[in-house]
Amino acid sequence: MRIGARGTEAVALAVKLADVDVVAAYPITPQTEIVEKIAQFVADGELDAEFVEVESEHSALSVCIGAAAVGARTFTASCSQGLALMHEVLYIASGFRLPIVMATVNRALSAPLSIHCDHCDSMAERDSGWITIYVESCQEALDSTIQAYRIAEEIRLPVMVCLDGFVLGHMMEPVEVLAEDEASEFAPRRKPPYILDPKRPVTMGAWTLPKYYAIFKKQQEQAMQDARIVVARANEEFRNRFGRSYGDGFVERYFAEDADVVLVTLGSMTGVAREVVDEYRRKGEAVGLVKIRTFRPFPIDKIRESLKHAKVAAVVSRDISLGAFGGAALAEVRSALYDLEERPRVAGFVMGLGGEDISTEKMRRVADKALTIAERKVVERDFEFVS
Repeated sequence: MRIGARGTEAVALAVKLADVDVVAAYPITPQTEIVEKIAQFVADGELDAEFVEVESEHSALSVCIGAAAVGARTFTASCSQGLALMHEVLYIASGFRLPIVMATVNRALSAPLSIHCDHCDSMAERDSGWITIYVESCQEALDSTIQAYRIAEEIRLPVMVCLDGFVLGHMMEPVEVLAEDEASEFAPRRKPPYILDPKRPVTMGAWTLPKYYAIFKKQQEQAMQDARIVVARANEEFRNRFGRSYGDGFVERYFAEDADVVLVTLGSMTGVAREVVDEYRRKGEAVGLVKIRTFRPFPIDKIRESLKHAKVAAVVSRDISLGAFGGAALAEVRSALYDLEERPRVAGFVMGLGGEDISTEKMRRVADKALTIAERKVVERDFEFVS
C-alpha cells in the first residue's frame, strides 16, 4: 500500500507493524510526532502495547531496559538534549545486550538553543554500543525501523535509526507500507536466550572486577563485528522480499566506481549530493557519491573498496567534533584509509549545523573544491565550513 507520510509517521507505522509490546517516551521537538502517533494507535486499539508516559528521556530508556529484560519487544524515540539525558542508560542497554530499537530525529544540541537538524546528538553517542543507521528518505526510515528489529533481536544489540529532524521528520513523501503479515514474516520475534524470570534466575548488571569487565566489553565488540553479517543479510533479504534495498546495507554507491572525486555523505543531504553528481556527470566531470548508511559498526572494508580508485574523498558532515578534524565521519574515513598503500586524499566539509540549509549550491562548492584538490594534489586544510 502506498501512502503519503511524514518521516515521523513512517517510523510510527513501522513500530506498529513490528507489533511492539512496550513503548516509553518523553516528548521533544521534532521527535514528538512519532510517539503521538503510536499513542493514538494504542488508544484506538490498532496496537496492543503498553504505552508508558514517563518524566524524562532517562526514564523512557530505563523503562525499555526493564521491559526488554523480561522479553518484551520495545521502542522509544528522542533527540538532542533528550538523547544526551539518556547517555548513561544507552551504555546500560547495550551492555545488557538488549534488542531495543530507538528512533533519533536528529536535532542540534544547545547552546545556543536550536530545534533544527544536525547530527551532533547521535554522533556524540557513537561509542555507546548501539548499531546506528542514518536514513535518506521517509521510505528508508520505515524500512530501516522494521529491519532494526530483525537485526537487534538476532545479534542482541540495540539499534538506533536516525532521521533528520524536520527535513525528513516533517517532510511528506510517498511511502510503501508493508502488510502486517509481511512485516511479521520478515522480522519474527526471536526468543531471547535469557530474560529476568523467577523460574530461571539470572543476574543482569552485577558489579564486576576489572578482568571480567574487559571480557564483557570484548564480547560486545565481537557482537558489533558479527553485526556486519546480520545488517547485510537483513538488507539483502528485504530486497528479495520487497524489491527495496539500501546499497549493501552499509554504504550506497552512486557513480563511485570510476569517479576521481567522491562525495561521502550521511542522511538526507545525500539527495542533494546525488543531484549535484548528476550535474557534474552531464558536464563530463568524474564525480561520484558514497552514502554511509550504517555508521556503527563502521563499514571499514566497504569504505576502502568504494574509495580505492578515487583521487579525492570529500567527506561532508552535519556535525562537528570540536577541536578535532571537522565531523566524526571524516576521522572515521581517514582512519579506514590510512593503511592503504594507494589511497585518495581526504578533505572534510562541515555544513548544515543547527538546521542551516544544505543546498545544491553548497554541495557544488564542495565538488569544485575537491576537483581542485585532485588537480593540485594538495589538501590545504583538513576541513572547512561551507556556510
